[in-house]
Amino acid sequence: MSTTREFDFLVIGSGIAGLSFALQAAKHGSVAVVTKRDAVESNTAWAQGGISCVTGPDDSFDLHVADTLDAGAGLCKEDVVRAIVSDGPARIADLMRLGVDFDTHQNDGMEEIDLGKEGGHSTRRILHARDTTGREIAEKLLAAARAEPTIAFFENHYAIDLITKRKLGFVTEDQCLGIYALAEDSGEIISFRSDRVILCTGGCGKVYLYTTNPGVATGDGVAMAWRAGAAIADMEFIQFHPTCLYHHKLRSFLISEAVRGEGGVLVDKHGNPFMQNYDRRESLAPRDIVARAIDHEIKRTGGPCVYVDITGKPRKFLQDRFPYIYQTCLDAGIDMATEAIPVVPAAHYQCGGIQTDVNGRTSMRGLYAVGEVACTGLHGANRLASNSLLEGAVVAHRACADIVTHDPPDGASPREYDIPAWVSGDVQDLDELVVIYHNWDEIRRLMWDYVSIVRTDKRLKRAATRLTNLRREVQEFYWNFKITADLLELRNLVDTASLIVDSAASRKESRGLHYTLDYPATDDSRPPQDTVLQRT
Repeated sequence: MSTTREFDFLVIGSGIAGLSFALQAAKHGSVAVVTKRDAVESNTAWAQGGISCVTGPDDSFDLHVADTLDAGAGLCKEDVVRAIVSDGPARIADLMRLGVDFDTHQNDGMEEIDLGKEGGHSTRRILHARDTTGREIAEKLLAAARAEPTIAFFENHYAIDLITKRKLGFVTEDQCLGIYALAEDSGEIISFRSDRVILCTGGCGKVYLYTTNPGVATGDGVAMAWRAGAAIADMEFIQFHPTCLYHHKLRSFLISEAVRGEGGVLVDKHGNPFMQNYDRRESLAPRDIVARAIDHEIKRTGGPCVYVDITGKPRKFLQDRFPYIYQTCLDAGIDMATEAIPVVPAAHYQCGGIQTDVNGRTSMRGLYAVGEVACTGLHGANRLASNSLLEGAVVAHRACADIVTHDPPDGASPREYDIPAWVSGDVQDLDELVVIYHNWDEIRRLMWDYVSIVRTDKRLKRAATRLTNLRREVQEFYWNFKITADLLELRNLVDTASLIVDSAASRKESRGLHYTLDYPATDDSRPPQDTVLQRT
């Protein structure tokens, strides 16, 4: 007999998207926030650079829109871009009311927000809290959400699958009715029932061997939505951050783009700049261009990495502006005030995801997706730096408004459909656990080798063949063995990796983050099209 919990709103994930939505929804009904680890563990908390928003006197919505469209390589939806950019100032005001402390400076005796600049931006528009902006936002949002009596947190509860009408045997319009989740402490499978499910699970960086993402980024939301039949778009566009620290122990540590925004220059092992050979914007070109340039330089020279040189800045400036990066590098034996920082690209951001409109509405009734897990059309084929936190805050607010307008809670818990108890295998075999861990490693390695910055049809076919076999093995484990968090993450990894490969194989051109040697040119003979996959 499994436990069923009912709520007006069910939020999966606890980053800026999930917590922003929860705080808005708490005004209208009961809210459950389900998160597979501690609530503070999210991609948001790892964000260093900041959040982009039109704030300065030399900026405008039109400029921000133009920069976003340029970075997106023709695939952004301009109406979506304009809506999100225009809503930005109001959401920044919300964050500041919650106590988010963005950096400021004095200008003629007046205190002003200190704005940074990053690649692809034509002016300074990045609000930041030193170099730990995401942590500052996450902590303030989490404190506010925990103080709300109508918000209940279910930490260390791993969402397994969406519950839908179709899975219950209905043949009419499909609808999301909740989730099954594994309570890791007890091993119990709990049914969470709600007619308003909001996926805010973040991205899928752990699909790759090298990533800047935390361990929670295993593509859970995309995999669950795809298995349930929701439309998935543009998964071939995986952004590789150009500058992950090259160090044998700190393989996931990001050297923020803000370092280049403050004067850092990309150089080779001899200290020679090279980005002028690839783009007029040099070290501040959009991330897809910079990542490919670094990849090319590493392959051309045979070196293990390139370098970011910001030694022209005073030590005190670096300590004040980048205290976290400065100290981490120093602990690793690198004094960024006197020596260049070794860097390599690493998987960073999922630009595609569950297809939604600008209000987070998916193709399935009752299911919304917000943040990195979603594909609104803001990012197109390549995300403009620091637009991700902006999107999470703006779309969360719009999603809540959309739900309250079209499907408001009526004050009573939904009881129209009975949810059957979870049934799973109960076999435990320690030898099989070894196979699970091996498969986890194999997926991440083959994705790095075959489906990373530069692709070919041959590499994609090799990846597809092996993933087909891995999916078969994982499905066998899933149905026959006792459910564990490791098995669930492996299942989501293999499904998400397969979606990336299938999407990449179907795009016969190079555009933005998708670059293939077999089709090196962008196909301008027809309007850019989304790559949409949907399970039938």
